[in-house]
Order: sequence, then structure tokens, then C-alpha cells
Amino acid sequence: MTSRLCRRHGRSHPCTCAMGNLSRFVDPIVLLLLKKKGHSYGYDLAGALQEHALTDAKIERAALYRTLHQLERNGNVVSEWDVETGGPARRVYRLTPNGERHLDEWAAVLRHVSRSITHFVKTVHKLKTLKLGRASKAS
Repeated sequence: MTSRLCRRHGRSHPCTCAMGNLSRFVDPIVLLLLKKKGHSYGYDLAGALQEHALTDAKIERAALYRTLHQLERNGNVVSEWDVETGGPARRVYRLTPNGERHLDEWAAVLRHVSRSITHFVKTVHKLKTLKLGRASKAS
């Protein structure tokens, strides 16, 4: 558990809130959501972000829009104005073939991170178990 107090979870929950905004992890979530939905408006993506979040940290709407704009500048997403529906014009976002490849890259990176984190947790647990074993032998 982090040493800082999380305002949302207190000390009883091992959350990542106190670690700061892990904004880079917004990219794979947005790519995944666009892959699942085919196309979407920013507002709709914002509603689904937290459900797919990779950390406990709240994903701010501004981070979503910064990410969408960066993904578009990098050719991973395209957008166009939807003026057909009732109400004000809204931007609709779609994944490009380059964006699909980028999603695959993120999956590979996160698979590696997952293995690394699993190894880290197992090592910590093993060291804790060894320390407890030595303490019981000493007594």
C-alpha cells in the first residue's frame, strides 16, 4: 500500500490514487474502447473510461481529450464532425489501421508490465515469507 493517504480509499485499500496521474494509460483504454465500439463521441468515451481503467486513479475528462487529440495527430484516430444528429455538432472518433497496430503494441507492452508486476509481487511475498521464517527460527 502506498504511504500517502488516499482520499477515496483511506489506508485500507491498496490503490494507485496516491501515485499520481498515470495518464499514459489513457491511451490503451481509448484505443480499446474505439476498437470495441467502432466509433464514439468523446462524451460517450468519458462514460466508459473508469470501467476499463488500469489503475484506481480517476481519469479526468481533460486527459481524455488531450489523449484523443494526440492520438489523432499521430494518425491512430480520425475524427469528423457529426452534424446529422439533433443538437449541437459533436466530434465522432474512429480508430485507424495504424491505431489498431498501436493497440496491439500497447497489449504487448502491458503484457510485459503484467509479468513484471507479478514477478515483483511474488518476490516481495517470498522475501516476507523468508523473513518470517528466520524470525520464528530465532525465537
